[in-house]
Amino acid sequence: MGDEVWLDEGQQESWRSVIGLLTTLPQALESDLRRMADLTMFDYTVLASLSEAPDRTMQMSDLAYRANASLSRLSHVVSRLEKRGWVVRELSSSDGRATNAMLTHSGWEKVVATAPLHAQSVRDLAVNALTPSQFRQFGTLAKKIERHIEERTVTP
Repeated sequence: MGDEVWLDEGQQESWRSVIGLLTTLPQALESDLRRMADLTMFDYTVLASLSEAPDRTMQMSDLAYRANASLSRLSHVVSRLEKRGWVVRELSSSDGRATNAMLTHSGWEKVVATAPLHAQSVRDLAVNALTPSQFRQFGTLAKKIERHIEERTVTP
């Protein structure tokens, strides 16, 4: 292998910072959500996604895509959320082969109560660590990497 395969010292230092962020930020957000709302980050992602959907309803396959999860993992989490009275499942009226997840009134109330706590956690952990300009730039750079990954993983 040639030298071009290896990261130079500056790239290595930057990459280690990225890896550090990718491990510590989700863990800190999860910890805050568990402490403040008795939810996992995945629970909150599912509930928040449903809260933003038309009629607070999404097909399970669309919800899995939005939550970046397999259908089996999503099904397990939705079962847990159903037991808490926050989500119900029903067959899709437009596609009898599909199942919809629907946010209940109680689930809506949970999202409304949790969203400001989560927003404050995001602000405390990430937003306030940077200037407004730096945070916008950070978002732009993260989106650029995300799009690059999506372009590489699209199957023709």
